[in-house]
Amino acid sequence: MFLLQVNPITVVNIILALILLIWGSWSLFLRVMGKLSATTIEEEEFKAGMKKGQLIDLREKDEFRAGHILGARNMAYTTFKEVMPSLRKDQPIYLYDQRRSLSVRAAYKLKKAGYDHIYILKGGFQDWTGKVKKG
Repeated sequence: MFLLQVNPITVVNIILALILLIWGSWSLFLRVMGKLSATTIEEEEFKAGMKKGQLIDLREKDEFRAGHILGARNMAYTTFKEVMPSLRKDQPIYLYDQRRSLSVRAAYKLKKAGYDHIYILKGGFQDWTGKVKKG
């Protein structure tokens, strides 16, 4: 009987290649979903528009309390589906989280529910240089 011997380095390379493929696919999926659901805008445009709309911080409460954009309302992504109906459909929605991935997913849910004029902060809270309220 013939036994196939596999080099352990080959197995590790295959696993790493699969991880990279999955990560790349997820990144592409988020990018496409974001473009279909919302407009990603730079900080200056975000600052100008957020005063006329609904500013939503999608991070968890402890992150929000530690510091958030002045005027933001906390709607943690983990409970977003339940609180989403409290958002007005006649006003623009400005979303942000720590980076951007939660905002894309929330924007997708909003778009599916019939909301329009959804904007995401490019770079998220980590790149924000504007006014911040610290807890």
